[in-house]
Amino acid sequence: MKISIASYAFHGLLAEGKMDVFGYLESCKYRYRVDAADIWNGMLPTTEPDFIRKVRQAMDEKEMVLANLCVDGAHVWDPEPDERERLYLNALAHLRAAVILGARTVRLDVGVRADDISDEAFDYIVMRYQEYARFAADHGFRVGPETHWGASLFLENQLKLQAAVSHPSYGLLLHIGHWNAGDEAQNDAAVAHFTMHTHVDARITRACLEERMTILRDAGYPGYWGVEHHSGTNEYAEVAWQMSEVVRVVKRWEIEQAGV
Repeated sequence: MKISIASYAFHGLLAEGKMDVFGYLESCKYRYRVDAADIWNGMLPTTEPDFIRKVRQAMDEKEMVLANLCVDGAHVWDPEPDERERLYLNALAHLRAAVILGARTVRLDVGVRADDISDEAFDYIVMRYQEYARFAADHGFRVGPETHWGASLFLENQLKLQAAVSHPSYGLLLHIGHWNAGDEAQNDAAVAHFTMHTHVDARITRACLEERMTILRDAGYPGYWGVEHHSGTNEYAEVAWQMSEVVRVVKRWEIEQAGV
């Protein structure tokens, strides 16, 4: 069953000093019984190879794979050239970490805070994503943005970027239903063909989970269903509830497919 739990779901415990990346992996494997991690880099205090290899060793010991490496602080665009270069170097460090970790997908945000992307920013963003996609192809994973903040929350921008980057190792982390304009379900359907990973939040879980998951399933989505909680409180229980709903949908599909 292809289900992962985003480590951001435990950011409250992390802030309280009650969880680190190794505790997160223990929780995934033994509390929730999932075999795929979805590591937010807020749980990685460094990208130094020695530390990253320890994380990989911990995953290997538990026979876990890394469905996604979700990277903050390495978005593509910033209007200031010096900051843009710093972000680029951080992105490269995390891409190298992704290789060690055996990541299936890597999320690097667009970085444009406005609704629209200028021509200058667009050309630069496409150039960087093409570079990142070539690197990803060489190492067996996919890379791309999330429907997360700023310009990335508009369908037109996502479709325009995907067409311009035009690389099979470029994909989208679809935070299901997270858009700033248009019909959520229709937008999800429009990007389903290049969605590489998903995040499912509590709002979607509560309101329309099976409908939205079905949109992706019917489009042939091959990736993991990534459970992500955001409140920072009662995280163990909230994640258990969200995950149980995703499991319920997937199990129903399996029963229907088997004709039971």
